[in-house]
Amino acid sequence: MLEKGFSQPTERIKRLRQVIIDAVPVVESDRARLITESYKETEGLTNILRRAKAVEKIFNELPVTIRDDELIVGSITVNPRSTGLCPEFSYEWVEAEFDTMATRMADPFVIPEKTKKELHEIFKYWKGKTTYDYATSLMSDEAKDCMANGIFTVGNYYFGGVGHVNVDYEKIIKYGFRGVIEQTVKAMNDLDDSDPISIQKMQFYKAVIISYNAAINFAHRYAKKAEELANQETNPQRKQELLRISSNCMRVPEYGARDFWEACQAFWFVQILVQIESNGHSISPGRFDQYMYPPYKNDKNITKDFAQELIDCIWVKLNDINKTRDEVSAQAFAGYAVFQNLCVGGVDGEGVDATNDISYMCMEAVAHVALPAPSFSVRVHQNSPYEFLLRACEVSRLGYGVPAFYNDEVIILNLVSRGVKLEDARDYSIIGCVEPQAGHRTEGWHDAAFFNIAKVLEIALNNGRCNGKQLGPKTGELEDMKNIDDIFDAYQKQMEYFVRYLAEADNCVDYAHAARGNLPFMSAMVDDCIKRGKSVQSGGAIYNFTGPQAFGVADSGDSLYAIYKNVFEDKKISLIDLKHALEENFGLSDSLVPGCGCNTQTVSAKVGEMNEAEIYDAVKKILASTGSINVDELESKLTGGDYLQANTCGCGSEQTGQFKTIQKILDNTESFGNDNELCDKFAIRAAKIYCDEVDKYVNPRGGAFQAGIYPVSANVLFGKDVGALPDGRAAHTPLADGVSPRQGKDSHGPTAAANSVAKLPHFQASNGTLYNQKFSPKAVEGEKGLKNFVAIIRSYFDQKGAHVQFNVVDRQTLIDAQEHPEDHKDLLVRVAGYSAHFVTLAKEVQDDIINRTEHIM
Repeated sequence: MLEKGFSQPTERIKRLRQVIIDAVPVVESDRARLITESYKETEGLTNILRRAKAVEKIFNELPVTIRDDELIVGSITVNPRSTGLCPEFSYEWVEAEFDTMATRMADPFVIPEKTKKELHEIFKYWKGKTTYDYATSLMSDEAKDCMANGIFTVGNYYFGGVGHVNVDYEKIIKYGFRGVIEQTVKAMNDLDDSDPISIQKMQFYKAVIISYNAAINFAHRYAKKAEELANQETNPQRKQELLRISSNCMRVPEYGARDFWEACQAFWFVQILVQIESNGHSISPGRFDQYMYPPYKNDKNITKDFAQELIDCIWVKLNDINKTRDEVSAQAFAGYAVFQNLCVGGVDGEGVDATNDISYMCMEAVAHVALPAPSFSVRVHQNSPYEFLLRACEVSRLGYGVPAFYNDEVIILNLVSRGVKLEDARDYSIIGCVEPQAGHRTEGWHDAAFFNIAKVLEIALNNGRCNGKQLGPKTGELEDMKNIDDIFDAYQKQMEYFVRYLAEADNCVDYAHAARGNLPFMSAMVDDCIKRGKSVQSGGAIYNFTGPQAFGVADSGDSLYAIYKNVFEDKKISLIDLKHALEENFGLSDSLVPGCGCNTQTVSAKVGEMNEAEIYDAVKKILASTGSINVDELESKLTGGDYLQANTCGCGSEQTGQFKTIQKILDNTESFGNDNELCDKFAIRAAKIYCDEVDKYVNPRGGAFQAGIYPVSANVLFGKDVGALPDGRAAHTPLADGVSPRQGKDSHGPTAAANSVAKLPHFQASNGTLYNQKFSPKAVEGEKGLKNFVAIIRSYFDQKGAHVQFNVVDRQTLIDAQEHPEDHKDLLVRVAGYSAHFVTLAKEVQDDIINRTEHIM
């Protein structure tokens, strides 16, 4: 039998899991209070020592929490699945959302009134002192204008910590924090006092020692807490568990782990301490099966069942970590995403398959825990065991949106082309969504920005104008273009302009983190910070990159092809008529874009209390069912008072009909995602122009920029900033996600779609590309379905696709979950580079997932 199925989790795991599901995320003030008290006490010290003293205070005084049933302990917050705050990065947005964060559309958090008052007083200290303030002072007005108009955003690190790192867990499991301190002391003793740089290095080394001594004390505080609880415990089994937990925490991570349970506990302390030091997300465990296998193999006393339960406990704990963001960013990262990417499989440093028992136990953990975290990934190469691929596909068809599949043959070469040594490249791990890097040797600055390619195209079609303002350079009016190359030239010139300011904005934020946001604790677990005597923020890592990601590739490619086909080749549409149709959003209702006013819909009496978002949703319902807005259908809806009321001014009906015809022509044009060579070339060219521009820039840490193409869920959020496009897309509707075809446009089956996607410049987009596919559960059921599933992945990877991930869920289930969320609290879906509970997503993100093409084999 190829289908093995999965065992049931233990009752302990079921109870721990339920705590996460039932949790109401809360904002807590402890971390913000402690770091503020520390900074007030250390005004005269250097920045990095102030950071170390702040970390020391937090590690020594943050509340210690051990929850019922836990075998692996350590929590960032008192309440489950809650968050602390890091006001040293930014704080204004928090105060602005005190009264709305609990009710906002995406990722709400409760802020108790007492906490609001305390935070209000805390924030007073940070005015003018944050990394956000420093970065803003460095930025040009042009860069700020670009962000204000939806071209790009660097908000990820502008408002918070960098994160996006994989640290050396193996070093801590083997040698403990004492080993890091000893390595640092040796580096201090080896300093050349005559070298002026030694002064700066000494500050870093002192900061590391302060941080690691405090981290040891943090674990000892948990040992003491566990002992106290054991003394009060009446259940003999739980009493023994707590005493063992106490023993574990006294041993690790101060010293190396002696068995698998200690190794698991050491791993977890590293994971949360990095999170506590900074609120950067995507603290990714990396190749968990590689560094956890030796302590498992060498533990002669542990049973496989208990080892599985410990891994399951880690899986649950990874879901306890949470983070709040500003309202706009929360929509881009919808689903309480923290992006802790854990990967298994792949090759070792010699290029030999590295799959082991832990690889398969991690897959079992996915089935047992069935929660969004971690972002689970598998590395695939030509010699991956067939059983490994079958098992991974069996996990995928559980419908949790994991694992994501990565192609070693492409990604290893990508990294080598960027200057990474072959042995290090073979040891790559995945960070955050889909970003590959040489594990624990890299400061990748992945997710450095969201860049809206479709918006750049819209501006190119409007001679550099955006919302009536001359934002980009003048590159010619659309009606004056003579051929498709003229339009590509305009697009390229606009791209040159906006990527320049993207790089400037990113580098301003980079400088700010080096000046005010050094992280000595994390840095000491990244090579070669100790050897170089500097933090990762100051260039201490061996490999340094900045990785902004783009979205809107398919929209831009399809739009350019639609112009080429319908204007210049078939001459069905003139450029002036196309321009007018785009300006008027094809005659559709659009309260967000100023038009002539003649074709504007008004709200009917029956729906007079609908807000703008509800009106927008009503129009999208018709779009979802028909692929375009039918004016007659709208009028019938309006007459019945269901959605909107038609304009009764009596003018523009002839022009509206013309716009409707134009949209129909555009909407029916061949699209990217159907293995059409000519059509696909336009998407390839649109993507490559972006990648070429990004390649031109370097960062302050001595590294290069590298492009990525993946959206998180920003394709929905930033679609609101994009007007109507020549592919027939209406204004402000979602853009295509990642490198995927537009929703519903890949109509020739999954193989044709994958063939198109594989043609994109994955080698050049080395910061990662993201490809979503959605299958009907019936398409992959049974042994035949499982074999076909593997074949689809193998075929795509043979054509040098880099990444693919799947939602295995039918449309009707998603619609029912949207209408009856109380019945689907456990439903997981793949959003972008992460999974989330479907019912926690904003409705527009839910709609985007529902409207993705559902393939059958």
